[in-house]
Amino acid sequence: METEHKAQVTALLVAGRRPGTDPLAAHFGVEDKALIAVVGEPMLSRVARVLAAHPDIARTVVLAQAPERLLAHPGTAWMVTDARIGVLAGGNSVSAAVAAALEAHPDGWPFLVTTADNVLLDAETLTGFIAGARAGGTDVAVGLVPREVFARAYPDARRTWLKFRGGAYSGANLFFLARPAALSAVRFWQRVESERKKVRAIAGAFGPVLLLGYLLRALRVEGALARAGARLGVTAAPVLLDRPEACIDVDKVQDHEIASAILAARG
Repeated sequence: METEHKAQVTALLVAGRRPGTDPLAAHFGVEDKALIAVVGEPMLSRVARVLAAHPDIARTVVLAQAPERLLAHPGTAWMVTDARIGVLAGGNSVSAAVAAALEAHPDGWPFLVTTADNVLLDAETLTGFIAGARAGGTDVAVGLVPREVFARAYPDARRTWLKFRGGAYSGANLFFLARPAALSAVRFWQRVESERKKVRAIAGAFGPVLLLGYLLRALRVEGALARAGARLGVTAAPVLLDRPEACIDVDKVQDHEIASAILAARG
């Protein structure tokens, strides 16, 4: 019996900057958040190394408004000549940058999306997430860490939790887009980014039953994602990760301290 061939993944590494001055970048004396050093290496470089070295990933594409500026840094210069890494400039938002990348690489499916501040990403987490996303068979898969997994390892650390029936979860900055149908979810993401202050428009897109179910904690996370996906014409599911560090990204100085300690302990 022949083994089913699984196409290698194209990784999209989001490293853009928000308008204005990023307070965390300013705190560390750099212009771009992606260039903040953690244990001596820029965040962008650290995440790119993990992606480029993973056997399931064929190519990594850095998405930023000015990627040439990011790769001019001494700590990221190696990426310029690495054949496994490309860049795509442009995109005035994360969703616009991802949509542009999907259209620019029509042969790149499936895609994995992550961010430059996801500095604790490692090969084991990537392997588990990709395997879980493929096993689910949906158009879109979202990496989540259950609160009990995180609390066992870091009982005093704070995260933002999405609460559903049966549990609470924090995002891992990992998304799997399995096939072109997922473009409709990215287009909706663009709409949310452009209309995030227009609560009625977003509520209308999701529908009152889904929103009420979430607010009343009546839905399990699997049901909520399935229903949300159905509204967008895609299938969607969570991939629950047993790696507590997967939901620690670097958004605050305290996150930087935690991530630095974990990476130093890893050696």
